[in-house]
Amino acid sequence: MSENAVPSATRWWVLATVATAQLMVVLDSSVVNIALPSAQKDLGFTNAERQWVVTAYSLAFGSLLLLGGRLSDIVGRKVTFIVGLIGFAGSSALGGAATSFGMLVAARTLQGAFGAVLAPTALAVLTTTFTIPRERARAFGVFGAIAGGGGAVGLLLGGILTQDLSWRWSLYVNVVFAIVAVIGALIFVHSPRRGEARPQLDIPGAVLICAGLFALVLGFSNAETDGWHAIQTWGLLVACVILLAAFTLWQRRASHPLLPLIVVLNRNRGAAFLAVLIAGAGTFALFLFLTYYLQGTLGYSPIQTGVAFLPMIGMLTLSAQFATNVFNPRFGPKILVPLGMFVVAVGMVLLTRLDAHSTYAADVLPSLLVMGAGMGAIMPPAVQTATLGVDRHFAGVASALVNTNQQVGGSIGTSLLNTIAASAATAYVTAHVSAHTPPTATTAVDATIHSYTTVYWVTASIFVLGGIVTAFLFRRRQATAQAAAPEQAEGAPVAA
Repeated sequence: MSENAVPSATRWWVLATVATAQLMVVLDSSVVNIALPSAQKDLGFTNAERQWVVTAYSLAFGSLLLLGGRLSDIVGRKVTFIVGLIGFAGSSALGGAATSFGMLVAARTLQGAFGAVLAPTALAVLTTTFTIPRERARAFGVFGAIAGGGGAVGLLLGGILTQDLSWRWSLYVNVVFAIVAVIGALIFVHSPRRGEARPQLDIPGAVLICAGLFALVLGFSNAETDGWHAIQTWGLLVACVILLAAFTLWQRRASHPLLPLIVVLNRNRGAAFLAVLIAGAGTFALFLFLTYYLQGTLGYSPIQTGVAFLPMIGMLTLSAQFATNVFNPRFGPKILVPLGMFVVAVGMVLLTRLDAHSTYAADVLPSLLVMGAGMGAIMPPAVQTATLGVDRHFAGVASALVNTNQQVGGSIGTSLLNTIAASAATAYVTAHVSAHTPPTATTAVDATIHSYTTVYWVTASIFVLGGIVTAFLFRRRQATAQAAAPEQAEGAPVAA
């Protein structure tokens, strides 16, 4: 159920406000990544330290997402949304004004913490504002397009800001987005009157889940930097499993659970969360390795690289609107999401044809258009299904799960695919270099392209497997409609 009995007259302005906030959060990672080399040169930190500018944000964001989503349920979505916006903007300004590496990392940690409050709250506002199925589909089409393609826009924006202004503006720009969104929130986002007691925060559950997610994200970060054989990698991942198991057991007996298990165990939502996780890992593979290829092999500048991704964003946006307004109401996520995964897999396979002499128009562009069409079919239905039928008291934490799966997918993609790429490059050099055939510049280029090709094949396989699994997990349309009524967690207050 919605928090509003009658659809808000300003709901489309709410969508614009939420979309602005979501775009700011999604842009941030790719914008900052583009600016990192300039920031490193300016502040004088090492390559080993550079990783912490990214990791500090990921750790705070990933570990606090569920807590941030639950706070929006308890405190109120409008207040939490505005606090998240102001905090994110303030920490971005602090990072832009950084005079040392420590100050930059501290600002990025604060960014991640406020992002963990802002991202799920934005989705929860959308979930509880749009109650008419057709309008809800349109709203989630916009939201899904931003979630799926905002990173590519960030590449372009980051390149322009870094090249024409300064790396600091890659952080300062968030202040502009936040001001627009805060004004929109103050005017258009409304807080419903509470007709019942304020929900309580499950403190033991919050501690367990935050610690578990922290161990998970840091474990995958260590896998990327130290390797999978490192004891700190496996130690953290084992600790994550133990903490998440303890969290699950606690949620079964807690009187006010942070995350009622019924939210997770719903079959349709489980399939949707899996789809978001796979899409997060796949999007990482596309943006990271294709960016390396365009800049390192074809010699593109950061701005040219960002422009190169724009056709994919256009196709993703078009596909998202058709998916949510035409195909999802007719066929449901059981058909649409797996089909989108198979289409993305085809696009990844097309990328395996790239070599040192490929051209953008003939070889790269067709792949981007195919993957844009596939991502547009995956993200909006998956995000909409992940929050469909959730009791309004838990809309924030359900929304947080969407962001958590996307973040975890990105973390897994970062460590796993980087490891695979490094191993493939090493194996190629070993196979093509001997005492009689010393390495050459051509060998290095071919090894790098071979590592990218290996990653594309692996990612395509993941999407094919994901398509098969989600095809079995998603319910048919009739069953989905019957399950759309808000579910009631044990001990939770009844929705109005």
